[in-house]
Parts: sequence; structure tokens; C-alpha cells
Amino acid sequence: MESQKRRGILERLNAGEVVVGDGGYVMQLERRGYVKAGHWTPEAAVEHPEAVRQLHREFLRAGANVIQTFTFYCSEDKLEISGNVTNITGAQINEAACDLAREVANEGDALVAGCVSKTPCYVKSHSETEVKAIFKKQMDDFLKKDIDFFIVEFVDHVEEAVWAVEVLKTSSKPVGATLCISPQGDMEGVPPGECAVRLVKAGADIVGVNCHLDPLTCVRTVKLMKAGLENAGLKAHLMVQPLGFHTPECNFGGYTSLPEYPFALETRAMTRWDIHQYAREAYNAGIRYIGGCCGFEPYHIRAIAEEMAAETGVLPPASEKHGLWGAALEMHTKPWVRARARREYWENLLPASGRPKCPSMATAADDYEKKMESNKPT
Repeated sequence: MESQKRRGILERLNAGEVVVGDGGYVMQLERRGYVKAGHWTPEAAVEHPEAVRQLHREFLRAGANVIQTFTFYCSEDKLEISGNVTNITGAQINEAACDLAREVANEGDALVAGCVSKTPCYVKSHSETEVKAIFKKQMDDFLKKDIDFFIVEFVDHVEEAVWAVEVLKTSSKPVGATLCISPQGDMEGVPPGECAVRLVKAGADIVGVNCHLDPLTCVRTVKLMKAGLENAGLKAHLMVQPLGFHTPECNFGGYTSLPEYPFALETRAMTRWDIHQYAREAYNAGIRYIGGCCGFEPYHIRAIAEEMAAETGVLPPASEKHGLWGAALEMHTKPWVRARARREYWENLLPASGRPKCPSMATAADDYEKKMESNKPT
């Protein structure tokens, strides 16, 4: 076990292994009362470490091979404009988050990923020097805690992601870079394939997408990134960590354009069976780092681990209680419920909303998409 724990992210991916990522933190912790909606900053790592620790632990038990530090939006400029009146510094959050992630990762065969995300500074000034200084500060905090590798996440301009990768590659740690983009490209219209090429040339070892869009859309985007790398004669491992919500009407602007964002997204939640399909689609596309972002709860991560069990040879501890594909229902007292203890039932189910007047899709998002399309660079 000890030798296995020491195997790094690239050793696992180079061996062709599936790496199961963890899920979303900010929305989960907001629902539990620990994070401020809208700002989504991670002071909870210092203020309520027990809450963060517990969520880490649930993801680990569900089968996650990576525990990400809860450091989303943890740059001083973001903390300042988000009304951080507690005087908790970015360094304090980063270091506390690293300690929590390492504590839980050591309870199993998991690695710790130090995560950096986009900065308000980029949109405000487009200053490479200022933006890189922010990433450098975060990197130094993570290196003090000897995290296993870095993840750049939730960046919608490839230029900023490239700057982040260039900074993080000055360390000896592997770097994964996930863009928050659609199949149409980043916010400047740079296509996914070109985005991937720029990231790999900057030094990224793993590239992909995260957040903003539903799983199958994100897989489609990563396929485009893969094609771009192949056309350029470049190689990198592929990674995907999408939303855990159905978002068919907002495949450019992302889920923040939906009228349900952020307090009524439960109506769009993915079932565990949707996630089984997603994990298989991702694997078939050649993606070997498969996880989730906002909306991905521990049972979604368990679904990934269960779908990949044939490839990994491992079922997570969280599967012990219920078995695969509803097998535990075989013990139910009602015969019509016992009949659901099979894969075919759940794979073919069309879930109802339970709301007689519930629309299939939101019209507000359609209007937003039209506006975004008209403003998109040509």
C-alpha cells in the first residue's frame, strides 16, 4: 500500500489507469451553510475545517483517487472584492486547505491536487506580470505543503490558463489545466483544439475542461481538444470534470445563464445513472482522469468509480451498502421495487420532474445564448 501511495498522478496515467477525481465543493458547502453564494470563496477551510474535511472524506469513500484543495477563488484580489471582512488571508486558506486535503488523502490511496482558478485581475488589467504574481503566490503556499500536483481550473480565457501553467511549471510538480469552455471555444473564440495546443506547449501534462456545462457536452469539448493535439503532433493526458446538472440550452455561456442558477438547480440534477453513462463516454473518448465539478455529490463520484470498476478492479467502500445497479433492492419487501434491482430498469428510465407545469427547458437561457452568439468574435 505504501509504495502504491507514492505513485504520482503521471505514473498512474502513464500506466493507462483510470483516475477518479472528486466532486464539487462550493455549491455543496453553500447548501450546507458554509460558503457565501455568488462569491464562492473558500474561507470555510479556516472557519469550518470540519465541514471541508467531512466532504473530502465522503468523496474519498465514494472512490476518488484525488482530493483537491478547497482553494477555489483563493486569490487576494478575489477575496477582497468578495467582501472578506474576516481578515483571513489567502495564505491562511491555502495552507489550511492543503492540510485538510492531505489528512483525508492519507486515509486512502489518494493524491492531493493544489488548485488555482481564474483571477479578477486578468479581466481588469490583462497584465501578465500581475496575474502571474498572483499564481506565484498561491504556488508558493502549496509547495510549502508539498502537494502532489497542480490543477488550473475554471479559467475561461486560454491566455490566462497558459500564464498559470507557465508559473506552476517552474516547480517540479505535474500540472493539469482544465478550461471552463464550450465546444465553441474560450471567451475569445479560441477553438478547443487550439486551446489544448497552447496549454501543452506551455507545459501542461494533463488538459481538459471543467464546470459550466453538462457531462456529455464537456466530453465533446475534450474530444475536440484531443483532435487538436493529434493534429499538432502533441501528446497529453486528458481530463474532464463537468457540471452535475443538465444544461442543454446554455452550451456557450454556461449554467450561470440559467434562471435556476444558483438556488434552484436541484431540478436539473444528474442521476447516478446519468453519471454511469458519462463515465463510459469519457473512457471511450480516451479520457482517463474522470471527475466532477459543481453539482457532483459523493454519490455521483461513486457512480464513476462503479462504472469504471471493470477497468480498475476496485469498488469503493461506499458501494458496500447497496451493490451495483440497485442490487440491494432485491431484499425489498415490495415485489415491484424488487423488480428494479437490475441495470436495464435504471438505464432505460426517463425520470419525471414531479412538477406538472415544469418546462423541459428554460427560454431565458435561449435568449441569452442568442445574445452571446451575436457578441462572439468572428
